[in-house]
Amino acid sequence: MNPRGVEISKAQRIADNGFISAIGNTPLIRLKKLSEETGCDILGKAEFQNPGGSVKDRAAYYVVKDAEERGLLKPGGTVVEGTAGNTGIGLAHVCRSKGYKLVIFMPNTQSQGKIDLLRLLGAEVYPVPAVAYDNPENYNHQATRYAEARENCVWTNQFDNTANRQAHIETTGPEIWAQTGGNIDAFTCGSGTAGTIAGCTRYLKDVSNGRVQCYVADPPGSVIYGYVQSHGAELGDRKGSSITEGIGQGRITENLKPDVELLDGALHISDAKSIEMVYRCLDEEGLYLGASSCLNVAAARDLALKLGPGKTVVTILCDGAYRYAERLFSKKWLHEKKLWESVPEGLRKYAVLD
Repeated sequence: MNPRGVEISKAQRIADNGFISAIGNTPLIRLKKLSEETGCDILGKAEFQNPGGSVKDRAAYYVVKDAEERGLLKPGGTVVEGTAGNTGIGLAHVCRSKGYKLVIFMPNTQSQGKIDLLRLLGAEVYPVPAVAYDNPENYNHQATRYAEARENCVWTNQFDNTANRQAHIETTGPEIWAQTGGNIDAFTCGSGTAGTIAGCTRYLKDVSNGRVQCYVADPPGSVIYGYVQSHGAELGDRKGSSITEGIGQGRITENLKPDVELLDGALHISDAKSIEMVYRCLDEEGLYLGASSCLNVAAARDLALKLGPGKTVVTILCDGAYRYAERLFSKKWLHEKKLWESVPEGLRKYAVLD
C-alpha cells in the first residue's frame, strides 16, 4: 500500500458528477533539474492530467456553466465557439457530458488532424478563411453570427467571457495556494485568452496581500510583453509569429483587463528557448510537454534566476506534446523553422521524425 497515494485518493474522492467533476485538482510537479540549477523550487501544475488533456477544460466548463446560470443555454441547446485548439477539445468533452451540441469555427489553416479530432468528439466543424480579427469574416465573428441567428444557441466567447478568468480565481489559484501551503513567491504563465494568468494573478495577489509576484510570459509576435513593461503606455502591432499555439495576443482581452495592472512584469520567451525546454523537460524530467507548456517552464526558470535562490516559482504545464509531435520532434520542421540548433546536441536523439 502506498500511504501517500491513499491520502491523495481520499482527497480526490469520486468524480460523482461525471466528466466535469474530474476537472482540476491536478498535481504540482517539482522540476528537479531546473530547481537544482536555479537554487529555487520550480513547480509545474500538471494540467495535462485534466480529463480532456489540458488546462482549457477549466475554462470550457466555466463558460458553459455561466451560460446555463444566465439562462442562455437550456437542455438540448447548442454551444458555439471560435477556436483551433484545446478550448474546442475541452468544450467537446463538456458538451458531450452535458448533452449539448457543439459547433466550432476555425481558420482553414489548421491541420486536418485537429478537425478530425473535434469531429471524433462530436463537434460540427466549419473551417473558414484565415483573416484578421478586424475582418467580419474572421472565424470568431462567424461563430457569433451563427449563434445569434439560432434559438437556444450560445457563443461562449472564450477571449472576452470573464467566466474563463473566474474558473482560475475559483479553482486553479486556490489549488496552487493550498498545494504550496501558501509558500509561493512567484507565478508565471503565458497569455492567450488570458483567463489563466489573470485569474491566478487575481487570486494569488488577494490571498497573499500582494506578496506573490506575478509575471506574464510572452512569445514572439505578441504585444503583451511591451504593454506590461511600458505600464500600459504602449500597445504595438503584432509583428512576427511564434511556434507556440494558444498563447500570444494582439490586444488586451476582457479577461486580462481587470488584472493587467496587478502584474509585476513580463518575460519575453523566444521560440529557441521554448524548443530547448521541450527537449530538456523530456530528457531531464520525463515530461512530454507541448511548446506552450515549455514556454511557461522557460519563463519560470528565467524568473527564478531573476528572483534569486530560495524562492518557490509556480507555472502551468498546459498540455502534453501528443497533439504536436509531428512538428516538435521532426528534424525537417525544426530545420525549416531554423530551430534545429536550439535543440541541445545531446538531446537531438529525440527528434525521431523526418
